[in-house]
Amino acid sequence: MYIPHGKHLFLRWSGFAGILSLVPQPPQFQDAILCADQLCPQSTDGQCASLAFAKESGSDKDSGFFHAVGGSRWSLPRQVLEKILMTIAHKAEMAETTGIETSQVSDNTRVTSGVETLTHGSLRPVAVKGGKLEGQTEELLPGKVIFVGAGPGNPDLLTVRAREVLGSTVRAITDEQVLKGVRAFVATEIPVPEDKLQAAEDEYERICAEAKENGARRKPARPAPPTAAEIVEVSDASPAEIVELVKDALSHGGDVIRLVTGNPLSSDGTLAEISAVSEAGIEFQVVPGMSLPATVPAFAGIALGSTYTETDVNGTDLDWDKLASAPQPLVLQARAKDLPRIADELKARSMPVDTPVSVTANGTTRLQRTYDTTLGLLGKLDAELTGPLVVTLGKGVDDRSKYSWWENRALYGWRVLVPRAKEQAASMSARLSSHGAIPQEVPTISVEPPRNPAQMERAIKGIVEGRYQWVVLTSVNAVKAVWEKITEFGLDSRSFAGVRIAAVGEKTAAEIRALGITPELLPARSRQNAQGLVDVFPEYFEELDPVGRVLLPRADIATDVLVDGLTDLGWEVEDVVAYRTVRAAPPSAEIRDMIKTGGFDAVAFTSSSTVKNLVGIAGKPHQRTIIACIGPMTAATAEELGLRVDVVPEIAEVPELIDALAEHVADLRAQGQLPPPRKKRRRRKAS
Repeated sequence: MYIPHGKHLFLRWSGFAGILSLVPQPPQFQDAILCADQLCPQSTDGQCASLAFAKESGSDKDSGFFHAVGGSRWSLPRQVLEKILMTIAHKAEMAETTGIETSQVSDNTRVTSGVETLTHGSLRPVAVKGGKLEGQTEELLPGKVIFVGAGPGNPDLLTVRAREVLGSTVRAITDEQVLKGVRAFVATEIPVPEDKLQAAEDEYERICAEAKENGARRKPARPAPPTAAEIVEVSDASPAEIVELVKDALSHGGDVIRLVTGNPLSSDGTLAEISAVSEAGIEFQVVPGMSLPATVPAFAGIALGSTYTETDVNGTDLDWDKLASAPQPLVLQARAKDLPRIADELKARSMPVDTPVSVTANGTTRLQRTYDTTLGLLGKLDAELTGPLVVTLGKGVDDRSKYSWWENRALYGWRVLVPRAKEQAASMSARLSSHGAIPQEVPTISVEPPRNPAQMERAIKGIVEGRYQWVVLTSVNAVKAVWEKITEFGLDSRSFAGVRIAAVGEKTAAEIRALGITPELLPARSRQNAQGLVDVFPEYFEELDPVGRVLLPRADIATDVLVDGLTDLGWEVEDVVAYRTVRAAPPSAEIRDMIKTGGFDAVAFTSSSTVKNLVGIAGKPHQRTIIACIGPMTAATAEELGLRVDVVPEIAEVPELIDALAEHVADLRAQGQLPPPRKKRRRRKAS
């Protein structure tokens, strides 16, 4: 922050709880003096410490440096000082315009922001030449390292405080075990720097140019947008190495996050890091997280009760005698390589070999798997175990079947293909996740403006002129297309006065209501599609309806069900192309391979175009893949393309579609008729 001063500036106090600001010095004052009891009435030293606007020694002109005179101590609240500095910084250009070359805060009026109240005599001088910073104190912007507990892995289990800290901080040093879902919160509330945005755009243009050279007829899929986050991933770093990484991150300004699994103060390794940071003189804070031993057993259905013993066996010297005799259940943090040692050490101390044991990998995530075994077989557990494990032994483990809930959800662990654009797939993916599924979003449609915009321009003019009795909106994209034209012409919702609005479904209606317009007509909840709207649409009577025209702005590939139905009811329909739906770029080779070989357990289609486009860009789903379609028309399209349709909900809405899929899978599981697991391909031996 800069400390420039104009030729005639002094501090004005604008109220007890107000703000200090720099203003021009009234010409009638030689020196503007404010008493400390005005600035800090809570001072009890009985002496008046003042701020004076004085003449620089040996100079004929006012240079405007502040000097504390009288009194032994004065202080300002932190918030007040920050506002002073912000105000002074805002005046940076005044140093140049007033001809002042150098302004300086004298040594005995230095301040520091490292404490809650700011006392005089604690800050280095700051000089400004030509409005630019010449010297600056480190204390004005104190950086600190914040140790944040990422919890057991599920982003939903982050604390509110952790989300706040992660969202407002750019730089993070994270363990490799911390999942991407948690890392994604870093810097979410901070705008992306322009250079990063430009670099991402340049990279996409390079990818497009390369694809064009290779003969591609469509633009490749755009990579995920950049974020402001600067994340460094570490693995088995020593406390000294962490300190060096922290120092480097702090040198860029601001705070830095040290993101660790579980709870920071429950890990010996993190405690060593905190000690090293403290010894290095770096300020630190701790944001607790949910620990793995306290959380993962609950997700595995293990009731720990009020008494249990937890410890971390990762590379630590344990007192195995005490552990073997400790109250059960025992909850151990470990890795796959530790399991034989756990079994040997506890068996050597006479723990029964038939002691029940549960080993949970990827705890609290949708990849969680819990393996039930005994102490005698623990060292020989044949499973693909990666990452941190939670091993639970003894009392309570046998009751897991009673309380297991996370892994017992209908779609748990199922990979479900969602052929929708990311911005449209959020609610669908969230619904799938609530049933335990792992959604994979694959855009199949790209929405583009119509080739001939004149049609839409005439339609908007017709709305304003009252040429239509009804405007029928059949999708969220149609609503957005119409509204874009409305705002483009400088109009608003008042343009729809006297026009009746119909929507094909609740989602479209919600988008209309968000614009301040209430649709008058919707089909029954059980038939929210084009035919359902035709069924409830009123007939046209020339004697009752002064205007017999209906505007139908929609996609270029829409079916004729609405047009034919409304025409049969006597209405004149203006079918206008509001937007075009074109096939998106093909997904990655890995996704295409999963679609064709049964890597997805299910796929959920929400429109006929998503069916056609998915088959067009990626091929038909494998026979073992369950096909769910949102309504009869979508199902008919799928069957025309040779797909077996397994699920069609009674109500054509996304929540009902996903719930129907979950119910169907639960029924198949109860009957023992689930599709066989995907066969893993054998790797060919190199010849």
